Amino acid sequence: MQILIVDDDPLAGELVAALLEEQGHDCRLAENGIEALERLAADDGIELVISDLNMPLVSGLDLLAELRESGQTLPFVLLTGDDPADILAQTPGLTAALMKDAALEAVLPVLVAKMAGAARP
Repeated sequence: MQILIVDDDPLAGELVAALLEEQGHDCRLAENGIEALERLAADDGIELVISDLNMPLVSGLDLLAELRESGQTLPFVLLTGDDPADILAQTPGLTAALMKDAALEAVLPVLVAKMAGAARP
């Protein structure tokens, strides 16, 4: 699965990419929402977006809104330090919201594996 990871913290983005590349996924990195939109416009092979919530210029929620307004229906996972249940309940079009904590290393690969399995015929 081709995954676009959006995080203004390069170390955090690399960590998420490493977790998913161990499962065989092809990960691309973008440092902000503007770069993410450019990458999505240039690469129609991306199947999933994983984005940090709090970023300068364009937040993860703003990126999701922009994608949905442009007709993009890609699955979108938001990573946050805030309560993910509240964000998920209040954000239409969001596939999942996960807490950026110690459990992310176990939870994110399982979620992506399920999504990849559901995407296959």
